[in-house]
Amino acid sequence: MADVIISVENLTRKYGDLVAVDGISFSVVRGSTFAFLGPNGAGKSTTISCLTTLAPFEGKIEIAGRKVGRDDEEIDAEIGVVFQQSLLDPTLTVFDILQTRAKFYGIKRPEARAKIDKMADLIEIREILGRRYGSLSGGQQRRVDIARALIHNPKILFLDEPTTGLDPQGRQLVWETVALLQKELGLTVFLTTHYMEETERANQVYIIDHGHIIAHGTPHRLRAKYANNQLRLQPKDQTLPARLDKMGIKYDVKDDILAIDIETPENALELLDQVRGLISDFEFVHGNMDDVFLKLTGKDLREGKR
Repeated sequence: MADVIISVENLTRKYGDLVAVDGISFSVVRGSTFAFLGPNGAGKSTTISCLTTLAPFEGKIEIAGRKVGRDDEEIDAEIGVVFQQSLLDPTLTVFDILQTRAKFYGIKRPEARAKIDKMADLIEIREILGRRYGSLSGGQQRRVDIARALIHNPKILFLDEPTTGLDPQGRQLVWETVALLQKELGLTVFLTTHYMEETERANQVYIIDHGHIIAHGTPHRLRAKYANNQLRLQPKDQTLPARLDKMGIKYDVKDDILAIDIETPENALELLDQVRGLISDFEFVHGNMDDVFLKLTGKDLREGKR
């Protein structure tokens, strides 16, 4: 049986007459990456506030065997949180930020120094320990944010849209860091993101909308159920559309490319055999998590944050 580190049962959160989260349940396996997605106003941020002991709720939440609302002080020691918008003082050095955070958790100076040394080597931030936070690149700041969240050795790391606003190099830097930490420390990662390709890293994906869980599963299963693969054909001449019409195959046309929704690569190969002499080029495009999200919610997750 899987070792569950987060258990949520019938979680409900109301603001007056508004039900922001309506009786949702899920669990997170220790050491896994769990992606929690939702369009603006879906209840995603509200759920995370409840999980991280920041908001009252109805229902039951257990973190590392402890009950939220009863054991909050112990739970706070088990979790680290990296928010989308950093509130760190840009004039402080990285070392000062980490030392201050360690002091907040009652870690004495010699032990704090040892922890900072370990984190500096593990996350590869030693060369920037003496630099001011505000002078760092976006990717470097995110590494510091993660180091700060982990200085007290939590078991669970909450990443709230950790790569929003970063360039591709910065995003890659963040995910290399997270992958290393999971390998070295066995961290459980609870992720929210606006970049659907990042959910491919998750073991489980849950999608919330209007306060309800509307779908969940592995990225592979969600793509298989909700996303359409597409075969795109470049015709040699005008005989291809007529042939597809005769075969009863529906297609869309854009810039002279015929796009056909198709279930499997095997189906695509069968169709290609039948039209081989009528095409000059083709492309098979797998359905992705963007397609899943759009089909389920009718919204583009990148349009805004909830």
